[in-house]
Amino acid sequence: MKGQSASATILVVEDDRSTRTFLADNLSADGYEVIEADAVGDAQHLLDTSFPDLAIVDLGLPDGDGLDLLEHVRAADRIAGRLDPDLPLLVLSGRVSELDRLRGFDRGCDDYMPKPFSYHELSARVRALLRRTERRPGAGRLRIGSLDLDPLSRQVWVRGEPIALSKKEFALLRALAAEPTRVYTREELLRGVWGFVAMGRTRTLDSHAFRLRQKLNRSGDRFIVNVWGVGYRLVDGGLRS
Repeated sequence: MKGQSASATILVVEDDRSTRTFLADNLSADGYEVIEADAVGDAQHLLDTSFPDLAIVDLGLPDGDGLDLLEHVRAADRIAGRLDPDLPLLVLSGRVSELDRLRGFDRGCDDYMPKPFSYHELSARVRALLRRTERRPGAGRLRIGSLDLDPLSRQVWVRGEPIALSKKEFALLRALAAEPTRVYTREELLRGVWGFVAMGRTRTLDSHAFRLRQKLNRSGDRFIVNVWGVGYRLVDGGLRS
């Protein structure tokens, strides 16, 4: 039985082509959007750029251990990060010993299924994990003045009108919306949204903030505020220019 979670995006991290195709085909038939990776590096890139709602992770991957991927998620920056450190993680692995399962839970998985597996059981576990996510505080739609933001569907509205944002513009808005009146430093935003380690001299943040401000400006509302010499904040409630 499908619920509201059936519109979720699921990342499948599996190096065996036949297993990955089987999961992608069946999850897609159940109404999920599926993105695929066959290695740790590709999975990390998709986690940081595509914002999945759940990940199914194999452990034996060609360029590393899936356990490292679990740690990558759990270590994400909660304040301004691109990745939700509470992302539901389901391990699907041929490692079936008690020690393997304990390692999986110790490194951050929410559920652990051994191979071979029943798709019907896996589907039920996926639905259960997504239901928990929907009930999690902060996972629902955010309202800040006349601005509405839905982290799950990645949609934005101003005064009820939908606003089309690029992935990075949405990631920047989502980071600022975590604490609407807090000033986020340039370093926090460049590290969290773009993954910069060395800041250097870049106009990336300023150009994205400028475009985001232009898109959100409706009927004189002003949301994105540049705090000179520090960074940016999202004003709590639209201010008139």
